[in-house]
Amino acid sequence: TGVLIKKHNNPKPKPKISASRRLFLKVCKAMTMLENEKQVRKDERERTLTERVPALQMSGLSLQDLQNLCKELHQKIDVVDEQRYDVASKVTKNDREDLSQKIFELKGKMKRPNLRRVRVSADAMLGALLGSKVKESVDFKANLKTVKKEEEKVRKEEVTDWRKNVDAMSGMEGRKKLFDAGQ
Repeated sequence: TGVLIKKHNNPKPKPKISASRRLFLKVCKAMTMLENEKQVRKDERERTLTERVPALQMSGLSLQDLQNLCKELHQKIDVVDEQRYDVASKVTKNDREDLSQKIFELKGKMKRPNLRRVRVSADAMLGALLGSKVKESVDFKANLKTVKKEEEKVRKEEVTDWRKNVDAMSGMEGRKKLFDAGQ
Protein backbone atom coordinates (compact mmCIF):
# COMPACT_ATOMS: atom_id res chain seq x y z
CA THR A 1 0.00 0.00 0.00
CA GLY A 2 2.82 2.34 -0.65
CA VAL A 3 1.75 5.46 -2.45
CA LEU A 4 4.32 7.54 -4.17
CA ILE A 5 3.88 11.27 -3.92
CA LYS A 6 5.54 13.22 -6.64
CA LYS A 7 6.94 16.57 -5.54
CA HIS A 8 7.05 19.50 -7.94
CA ASN A 9 10.09 21.75 -8.06
CA ASN A 10 7.96 24.78 -9.02
CA PRO A 11 5.35 25.36 -6.28
CA LYS A 12 3.73 28.32 -8.10
CA PRO A 13 1.52 27.52 -11.06
CA LYS A 14 2.30 29.34 -14.25
CA PRO A 15 0.21 32.52 -14.61
CA LYS A 16 -2.44 32.43 -17.31
CA ILE A 17 -1.83 36.10 -18.18
CA SER A 18 1.52 37.40 -19.41
CA ALA A 19 3.40 40.03 -17.40
CA SER A 20 2.96 42.72 -20.05
CA ARG A 21 -0.80 42.05 -20.21
CA ARG A 22 -1.03 42.19 -16.41
CA LEU A 23 0.89 45.51 -16.39
CA PHE A 24 -1.39 46.92 -19.08
CA LEU A 25 -4.47 45.97 -17.02
CA LYS A 26 -3.01 47.62 -13.92
CA VAL A 27 -2.31 50.81 -15.86
CA CYS A 28 -5.85 50.84 -17.29
CA LYS A 29 -7.33 50.34 -13.82
CA ALA A 30 -5.16 53.15 -12.40
CA MET A 31 -6.21 55.49 -15.20
CA THR A 32 -9.90 54.85 -14.61
CA MET A 33 -9.42 55.41 -10.88
CA LEU A 34 -7.61 58.69 -11.63
CA GLU A 35 -10.39 59.86 -13.96
CA ASN A 36 -13.02 58.98 -11.33
CA GLU A 37 -11.06 60.93 -8.71
CA LYS A 38 -10.86 63.96 -11.03
CA GLN A 39 -14.60 63.81 -11.64
CA VAL A 40 -15.30 63.60 -7.88
CA ARG A 41 -13.07 66.63 -7.26
CA LYS A 42 -14.80 68.58 -10.02
CA ASP A 43 -18.25 67.74 -8.64
CA GLU A 44 -17.19 68.66 -5.11
CA ARG A 45 -15.76 71.97 -6.33
CA GLU A 46 -18.96 72.87 -8.17
CA ARG A 47 -21.06 71.93 -5.13
CA THR A 48 -18.88 74.03 -2.82
CA LEU A 49 -19.03 77.01 -5.17
CA THR A 50 -22.83 76.85 -5.38
CA GLU A 51 -23.01 76.76 -1.57
CA ARG A 52 -20.58 79.62 -0.94
CA VAL A 53 -21.35 81.89 -3.91
CA PRO A 54 -25.06 82.58 -4.39
CA ALA A 55 -26.29 83.65 -7.81
CA LEU A 56 -26.33 87.41 -8.38
CA GLN A 57 -29.71 89.09 -8.72
CA MET A 58 -28.94 92.12 -10.87
CA SER A 59 -32.25 92.57 -12.66
CA GLY A 60 -34.22 95.61 -11.55
CA LEU A 61 -31.30 97.31 -9.73
CA SER A 62 -30.62 101.00 -10.15
CA LEU A 63 -27.25 102.40 -11.15
CA GLN A 64 -26.40 103.31 -7.55
CA ASP A 65 -27.32 99.78 -6.36
CA LEU A 66 -25.11 98.24 -9.06
CA GLN A 67 -22.19 100.46 -8.03
CA ASN A 68 -22.66 99.48 -4.37
CA LEU A 69 -22.80 95.81 -5.39
CA CYS A 70 -19.55 96.22 -7.34
CA LYS A 71 -17.85 97.86 -4.34
CA GLU A 72 -18.98 95.03 -2.05
CA LEU A 73 -17.72 92.44 -4.52
CA HIS A 74 -14.34 94.21 -4.77
CA GLN A 75 -14.01 94.21 -0.98
CA LYS A 76 -14.87 90.50 -0.83
CA ILE A 77 -12.35 89.79 -3.59
CA ASP A 78 -9.63 91.63 -1.65
CA VAL A 79 -10.38 89.61 1.51
CA VAL A 80 -10.39 86.32 -0.38
CA ASP A 81 -7.17 87.22 -2.20
CA GLU A 82 -5.44 87.98 1.11
CA GLN A 83 -6.60 84.63 2.51
CA ARG A 84 -5.42 82.84 -0.64
CA TYR A 85 -1.98 84.47 -0.37
CA ASP A 86 -1.70 83.53 3.32
CA VAL A 87 -2.65 79.93 2.62
CA ALA A 88 -0.28 79.72 -0.34
CA SER A 89 2.62 81.08 1.73
CA LYS A 90 1.87 78.61 4.54
CA VAL A 91 1.78 75.75 2.04
CA THR A 92 5.12 76.72 0.48
CA LYS A 93 6.69 77.11 3.93
CA ASN A 94 5.40 73.68 5.00
CA ASP A 95 6.60 72.13 1.74
CA ARG A 96 10.10 73.53 2.29
CA GLU A 97 10.17 72.27 5.86
CA ASP A 98 8.89 68.85 4.80
CA LEU A 99 11.47 68.62 2.02
CA SER A 100 14.33 69.63 4.29
CA GLN A 101 13.12 67.12 6.89
CA LYS A 102 12.97 64.38 4.23
CA ILE A 103 16.48 65.26 3.07
CA PHE A 104 17.79 64.94 6.61
CA GLU A 105 15.97 61.62 7.01
CA LEU A 106 17.41 60.32 3.75
CA LYS A 107 20.90 61.30 4.83
CA GLY A 108 20.34 59.53 8.11
CA LYS A 109 20.80 62.66 10.17
CA MET A 110 18.45 64.28 12.58
CA LYS A 111 17.42 67.90 12.19
CA ARG A 112 20.05 70.16 13.67
CA PRO A 113 18.87 72.67 16.25
CA ASN A 114 19.56 76.34 15.69
CA LEU A 115 22.75 77.42 17.41
CA ARG A 116 22.76 80.26 19.89
CA ARG A 117 25.54 82.74 20.65
CA VAL A 118 27.10 82.12 24.03
CA ARG A 119 29.63 84.39 25.70
CA VAL A 120 32.54 82.38 27.00
CA SER A 121 35.69 83.68 28.64
CA ALA A 122 39.10 82.60 27.39
CA ASP A 123 39.69 80.52 30.52
CA ALA A 124 36.39 78.71 30.13
CA MET A 125 37.10 78.06 26.44
CA LEU A 126 40.54 76.61 27.20
CA GLY A 127 39.00 74.53 29.95
CA ALA A 128 36.42 73.17 27.52
CA LEU A 129 39.02 72.46 24.83
CA LEU A 130 41.81 71.02 26.98
CA GLY A 131 39.72 69.58 29.76
CA SER A 132 40.73 69.82 33.39
CA LYS A 133 44.47 69.74 32.56
CA VAL A 134 44.80 73.52 32.57
CA LYS A 135 43.86 75.00 35.90
CA GLU A 136 45.73 78.29 35.93
CA SER A 137 44.61 81.13 33.76
CA VAL A 138 46.66 81.93 30.69
CA ASP A 139 47.90 85.46 30.16
CA PHE A 140 47.58 86.15 26.44
CA LYS A 141 49.12 89.62 26.74
CA ALA A 142 52.42 88.27 28.08
CA ASN A 143 53.62 87.02 24.69
CA LEU A 144 52.73 90.16 22.73
CA LYS A 145 55.46 92.23 21.13
CA THR A 146 56.21 95.52 22.83
CA VAL A 147 56.48 98.59 20.65
CA LYS A 148 58.87 101.31 21.68
CA LYS A 149 57.67 104.87 21.53
CA GLU A 150 60.98 106.03 20.07
CA GLU A 151 60.34 104.08 16.85
CA GLU A 152 57.07 105.91 16.35
CA LYS A 153 58.83 109.29 16.75
CA VAL A 154 61.44 108.31 14.14
CA ARG A 155 58.73 107.33 11.70
CA LYS A 156 56.96 110.66 12.17
CA GLU A 157 60.20 112.55 11.50
CA GLU A 158 60.81 110.64 8.27
CA VAL A 159 57.53 111.88 6.87
CA THR A 160 58.19 115.37 5.60
CA ASP A 161 56.34 117.77 3.42
CA TRP A 162 54.68 115.82 0.61
CA ARG A 163 55.16 118.64 -1.88
CA LYS A 164 58.94 118.28 -1.74
CA ASN A 165 58.63 114.56 -2.43
CA VAL A 166 56.34 115.15 -5.43
CA ASP A 167 58.65 117.81 -6.89
CA ALA A 168 61.66 115.52 -6.48
CA MET A 169 59.96 112.59 -8.21
CA SER A 170 58.25 114.50 -11.01
CA GLY A 171 59.43 114.20 -14.58
CA MET A 172 61.86 111.73 -16.03
CA GLU A 173 64.48 112.37 -13.36
CA GLY A 174 62.15 111.08 -10.65
CA ARG A 175 61.30 107.98 -12.63
CA LYS A 176 64.97 107.37 -13.29
CA LYS A 177 65.67 107.66 -9.56
CA LEU A 178 62.90 105.12 -8.84
CA PHE A 179 64.28 102.81 -11.55
CA ASP A 180 67.82 103.08 -10.24
CA ALA A 181 66.61 102.54 -6.66
CA GLY A 182 64.79 99.36 -7.72
CA GLN A 183 67.98 97.83 -9.13
